[in-house]
Amino acid sequence: MIIGPDSPSALPPSPGTRDLDLTVVIVSYNVAYFLEQTLLSVRRAAAGPDLTVEVYVVDNVSHDDSVAMTRARFPEVYCIANAENVGFSKANNQALRLARGRHCLLLNPDTVVEDDTFRACLGFMAAHPACGGLGVRMLDGHGRFLPESKRGLPTPWVAFSKIFGLAGLFPRSPLFAGYHLGYLPEHETHPIDVLSGAFMWMRTAALDAVGLLDEAYFMYGEDIDLSYRLQLGGWTNYYFPGARIIHYKGESTKRTTVNYVRVFYRAMAIFARKHFAPRYATAFGALINLAIVVRATAAVLRRAAVAALPVALDAGLIFGGMALLKTYWEANHKYVRTPYPPQYLLVAVPAYIAVWLTSAYLSGAYDGPADGSPNRGTTGRLTRGVVVGTVLISAVSNFLDAWRFSKALIVLGGAWAVAALVGRRVVTDLIRYRELRLGGARRVRRLAIVGGETEATRVETLLQTARVEAEIVGRVEVIGAKCEVRSAKSEVGGVDDTDVLFTWDLAPQTSHLAPRTTHLAPPLILQFRLPRAPFAGAFPRE
Repeated sequence: MIIGPDSPSALPPSPGTRDLDLTVVIVSYNVAYFLEQTLLSVRRAAAGPDLTVEVYVVDNVSHDDSVAMTRARFPEVYCIANAENVGFSKANNQALRLARGRHCLLLNPDTVVEDDTFRACLGFMAAHPACGGLGVRMLDGHGRFLPESKRGLPTPWVAFSKIFGLAGLFPRSPLFAGYHLGYLPEHETHPIDVLSGAFMWMRTAALDAVGLLDEAYFMYGEDIDLSYRLQLGGWTNYYFPGARIIHYKGESTKRTTVNYVRVFYRAMAIFARKHFAPRYATAFGALINLAIVVRATAAVLRRAAVAALPVALDAGLIFGGMALLKTYWEANHKYVRTPYPPQYLLVAVPAYIAVWLTSAYLSGAYDGPADGSPNRGTTGRLTRGVVVGTVLISAVSNFLDAWRFSKALIVLGGAWAVAALVGRRVVTDLIRYRELRLGGARRVRRLAIVGGETEATRVETLLQTARVEAEIVGRVEVIGAKCEVRSAKSEVGGVDDTDVLFTWDLAPQTSHLAPRTTHLAPPLILQFRLPRAPFAGAFPRE
């Protein structure tokens, strides 16, 4: 059970007192919906008289309602609201100095723990008295294993292999995959060097011996530093797959941004200066500076490539079609059957394409997310843009005798541009969504909510508040080994276009039920595609 401010037997936090089994510390920053799910899962995992837990939420000046939500929905939780963003290390230390638990858990606010996670970890720690820190098997929002569940010490060679992609090329190699220890089976227990800050379970006696998080680290690197200090203090860190959590990696931080790259690798430089010999620290520092440049450049180029790819595909399709039209027109319709000069394809056609795509862009054909779908611009807008571009090209060519090749090719090229741009979007839809959405129409998602009536109603209300375009087809309740439809507004069973949303009270127990999962915006936990099999009993429980 959770012992907190509202507990009849609660005592004021007293440093040095170790009368509870576990202290959970969660540092939050603008992730209210995810924090709510984390706290709900912690509440369930701590349920029962055989387990005593205290929970701290330390908020670093969130601008959402994280603090208000925590205090209103979780009166059993100690909530510390900082007046400024003091960083991850210092915020955790604020609660760790008050901890009464014989074990401490640093937990990310975008995680979900299973009902037996705490008890499994306590059992492991009791069986391994030399264990100072413990990490568990982490899955992302898609149900995929997160390699940072087990990590090695970032020595210069390990860092070099990771930074320059050798670890990615040889993910199972003991020589190159030392950072994520890819050569160690994910389903077996192993001693490891570094725990993940997303779930960092530690024996409080070990913390007392080696000290708390180093507050020189604002964010990132503090977990590596503390893990290493635990080893230096004579303790062993373990990776324990007997317990698992869901970690929505990337919700608390944006890991592909230039700022993330800079902050993360600067933290590595702090670690090197602190723990490596001066000659190694100097080399490591040079490597880190190089990594910042390389990774930051890669992040910028990746974003630019994602944004430019749809335009490049459109330009390539139009150019290919124009080349074929030129060949056909020369052979069958040109008055004088001689080839057009080389500058037609080298200069004129690229200029036509630039005008067509620019006009289409200004007409709204590329508005919206960069996924190449028709939602990026209606077919009408795209057509209007190309038509305007065709008229403009035709008009300007009247004043440029040297570049006036064929009005027919301009008109045919405009028609092909419309066909190519629309066709590319149709193919993109068929590949990504397995449906056509011409004209920018959005598919209304059909959702079946799995969970108790109260929580399902709250989820539906939150979906409406967030203006999520979806049709709630009904509620499904897990009873024994079957999933039974309790309320349905339309047909639920046996359809392939209905998504299933597991609410907080079922997600951790049912995350293994379908391999194909898709992350959905909070407050929901997991989304599964219904199989074509009959719905009742389609998801057997372990």
